[in-house]
Order: sequence, then structure tokens, then C-alpha cells
Amino acid sequence: MRLVIIGAGFAGMYAALSAARLRDIKGVPASDLEIMLVSPEPTLVVRPRLYEPHPETLVAPLEQVLDAIDVTYVRGRAETIDANCRTLVVELPNGERTSLIYDRLIVASGSRLFRPNIPGISEHTFSVDQLDDAIALDRHLQSLAGRPASQARNTVVVAGAGFTGIEVATEMPARLRAVLGRNATVRVIMVERNEDVAPDMGPGPRPVIEDALKKLGVEVRTGVGVAAVDKDGVMLSNGERISSATVIWAAGIRAAPFTQQIPGERDNFGRLIVDRDLRVAGVEGVFATGDAAKAVCDDDGNHALMSCQHATRMGAFAGNNAAAELLGAAPIPYHQKAYVTCLDLGEAGALFTRGWDRKIEHVGSAAKKLKQEINTVWIYPPKPVRAAALASADPQRVTDL
Repeated sequence: MRLVIIGAGFAGMYAALSAARLRDIKGVPASDLEIMLVSPEPTLVVRPRLYEPHPETLVAPLEQVLDAIDVTYVRGRAETIDANCRTLVVELPNGERTSLIYDRLIVASGSRLFRPNIPGISEHTFSVDQLDDAIALDRHLQSLAGRPASQARNTVVVAGAGFTGIEVATEMPARLRAVLGRNATVRVIMVERNEDVAPDMGPGPRPVIEDALKKLGVEVRTGVGVAAVDKDGVMLSNGERISSATVIWAAGIRAAPFTQQIPGERDNFGRLIVDRDLRVAGVEGVFATGDAAKAVCDDDGNHALMSCQHATRMGAFAGNNAAAELLGAAPIPYHQKAYVTCLDLGEAGALFTRGWDRKIEHVGSAAKKLKQEINTVWIYPPKPVRAAALASADPQRVTDL
């Protein structure tokens, strides 16, 4: 029997750990249930931190962990799938292709930044979506020191005032001054089409965020969108022109394109609709998890968000349940009642809320300390010690903050 997992992000990593855990509990040798993880690189990109400087350091190796739990790593990119024949075609680094026959498949292919059809966005904007994107932005910022001083050089425009946009914008004044000098006059402008910043946060935490933006000198334009981008700046939908050498797009994500090959129903973010066991509705033998799946996470009708917090736990349930079908064990319905938000606010600290109603628990330095612990400890892979690694993926115990 063979279980194949597509993706080495948070959901894919925990799917592999959890499937191997159940296999171990059932006393099934790896030769009888082969677990394979397919990904271009055997690393976990610590994506929630890509708004920080030095993004090239924000990767964690996975090969030793996978070896410790007898999971086979396949270096390559999932290219096409035939769900009827249960065959996955993988493009290898040398350009050759190989076919993998699976008994169960877990789609943990993640998400990608959504760039709408606005003139100049593809050619003239940066992002912190993927590792290469964040590295390109970091190198660009470092290069600004070699340019002649100008308002455009010292101005960064961040399009999108959601979680990512806020973390990028609040980190940016310090990043710019680290490059241009502590006394440099820098300008950071955040543009949001909605009438408020952090539109998903609700009115409770918003004053904390707005106060942080004010303290940091981040300008906000709400109720307007980006109409066009060129090499010299941005034109807004209200006719305002902003000269800027650095425009960062942070205005939404969609499930990775690979999910479109699965003949299942999707939501408007491209996520596959799954049942409580994380099976893709109407597609035999296929599970989806993390940003690739739309899943109900509690009895109140809340759905998992496209976030590391949900992907980690969803991955543990998907791995367990896919392996359970092959091993004759009962699945464990996915549930995730707790929900927290820990939003980095740069030199202004952070904001920690609990629950879907966003009740504030910590602000400022206390929240910042918690954010740093989450970012540097909690979300990293377990150590490559078999017993500890497997125990970390118990779906009933995976961190539910």
C-alpha cells in the first residue's frame, strides 16, 4: 500500500508525521505501508515569517525528520494527476517525469498570492508570498542604499491591509532605516480597498492596530484600490499618484493551481471542499488539507482559515485519516475549536486575540514576546528523534492554542 502526500508545508509535514504515527501504533512495517512526500525541496519554508529581513534563513530541513519516521522523500513537483487511475506524475529536478501509483493521496499543495488583472502588478510589484519572492524583496531593499536619495526611493507602498499587509507595513520602517540610515526620512503607505484596515479582525482589536500604525508613521489609504503600477510608483483608484520604488502586493491568496486538477467541488478561493474527515467530496482515495481544503472546524459552522495555525492541525488529521482507511482504523473527525490571532506590529509590539470574536488578551511587548516564541519555536519541525517526532503529530494533541 502507498500513501502519497503532495507538499512539504505545515499541512504536508504534519500529514506525514501523523500517518507514520498511526502506522507505528498499528505495528505495520514501512514496507507494507509506504508513505511518500513529494516536494521540490526537502525543507519547510517558515512562511509566516517571510515579512522579516534575511528570509533566506527562514527554512528548516526535513530530510532527517522524514528519515527518522520512515517516510520516503521524493524531490520533484507534482505535475498531473489521474484520479480515476490513482496515478500522480511528478517532474523531477532533471526534467524527467515519473509516475507514482497511490492508494491514498493527500493534497497539501498550499496557496499562492492572488494578483488580479491590474496593469503593472506582475511586472512591478514585490511580495512575501513565497521564499523566492521574499528574498527578491530583501535584495531590492538592500539595493536602495546605492540609489540617489529621493522621495520615491524612500517610499514603500503596501497594497492590502489584511494580516500579511499589516505585518509587512509595520516591519517596513525599521527595515528601511536599517538600509538607508537611522535618520533617513522614510515613508510607508498602506492601501486598502475596504473602508477599514484589518477588515477581518472586526472593530474590537482595530484601535490597537490603528494606534500602532500611527506610532510607526505608517500612512493609510482606505476605501481605495490600486488602479495601475509602473516602475516609478502607483496610481490609485481615486486618481492619487504615489511615487515609489517599492510596491508590495499583499492583497489575498488562492489555493495553489494544482488543486484545479482534482475533479472535486471548490470554493471561491480554489480550495477543495472536504468532509469532516478531510476527504475530498466525490473523489475516491483523495484527501485535502491546509490551504488546499475548505473544512468545517467546529460545530458552530466556522471554517478553517488559510493559515499556519489551521494547516498544522488539519495536516495531522488528514495524515491520520488517510492512513486509517488503509489500515482499517476508525478516522478522527477534524475539529479545531480554539482560534487565536497573533499579529506582529513591528517596533510597536504585537496583538494577541482569542476566539472568533477576537477578544484581546495581550498587546505590546507581552504579545510581542508570545509572537516571537510562536515564530521561532512552536511552528518549527520537531527534532529528528523518532518517538518525539511521532508523538508531536497526535491529531488530538497538536497545538490548539
